Amino acid sequence: MFDERERRLFEREMADVTPLPKHSSTAAHATPQSNARPGSPGLNTPTESQLARRVSATESRDEHNFLSDEFVDLLRHDEPISYRKEGIQTGLLQKLEHGHYSVESQLNLLGTSLHQCRNDVFNFIRDAQHHQLRSLMIIHGRGQKDDSKANIIRSYVVKWLNQFDEVQAYCSAQARLGGLGATCVVLKKSEKARQKNRERHLNRRGG
Repeated sequence: MFDERERRLFEREMADVTPLPKHSSTAAHATPQSNARPGSPGLNTPTESQLARRVSATESRDEHNFLSDEFVDLLRHDEPISYRKEGIQTGLLQKLEHGHYSVESQLNLLGTSLHQCRNDVFNFIRDAQHHQLRSLMIIHGRGQKDDSKANIIRSYVVKWLNQFDEVQAYCSAQARLGGLGATCVVLKKSEKARQKNRERHLNRRGG
């Protein structure tokens, strides 16, 4: 507790300090007047370039990451992964397992924290959709035990892939691509790709 003398000293020292509004986590820092140019915007008036950067940052901000980082059932570290979504033809998964899809993009998660893996996988799938890619590979390692870090990441990758509507199938990579240490993924075709297929079939029928 302050005594009376210390309280008066404290109040005098703090007299010119303006407290932040309640619930605010942002502090504004004024530019010294000696550095200000005539006609330049005031402290609370953002410049056009600042406004443009804010708009750009807002537009490029990732959408809400819905991938769960809660408890995961660990896979056996020596067990291959194989999955296709209900309604997807068996032939698609078989082609994926036999390496008939060329990898269009890959993500390397080795040495990455679980938190960062979650963000990286989310952004990787979203970027692939944006660029209309379909065949992907995620490198995660496998570890020598079920509770090794690599197998924990591997288990979460499977959990996360199941949460994307766009993922049609996935499986462990062929040995030449990393075996159990990597997972190959097929996304559903983009609307543009489906339109191209429809046009191709129509052209064949017309020929």
